[in-house]
Order: sequence, then C-alpha cells, then structure tokens
Amino acid sequence: MIKLKLSAIPDERPVRITVELPATVHRDLVAYAEVLGRETGHAIADPAKLVVPMLARFMATDRAFSRSRREVRGR
Repeated sequence: MIKLKLSAIPDERPVRITVELPATVHRDLVAYAEVLGRETGHAIADPAKLVVPMLARFMATDRAFSRSRREVRGR
C-alpha cells in the first residue's frame, strides 16, 4: 500500500480559488487525485479540491514556518 501524505478529503463547502498551474503540475495533481481515489475508495471528481489540503499539510509540516509562527506569536 502506498503511504500518501493526504488521507480522505473531508466533505466541506467548496472554496473557490484561482491559480495558474504549469501543465506538468496539473498533470501531477490529476495523477495524485487518481491514486488518492484508488487508495481511499472515493473518486476525486475535481483535483483542484486537493490544493487546499495539500497547502495546509505542507504548512503544517514545515518546521521553519512553524518555528517562525511561534516566534511571531511570542512577541
């Protein structure tokens, strides 16, 4: 079994975002959605919905960012 960084995407109200992605990043996002769908048993109809949880996961696991946030809050 593949160990992906994301788990099942919670069913929440949609959030609109507008970004331009390079074609290679979009292809990878679509491929990631397909793999995640197979792993969780829930197809991802819109790969763009992965962007927010991916960004949230990235920021939550970035140690330098977390350290910086703690320093700013401590002031």
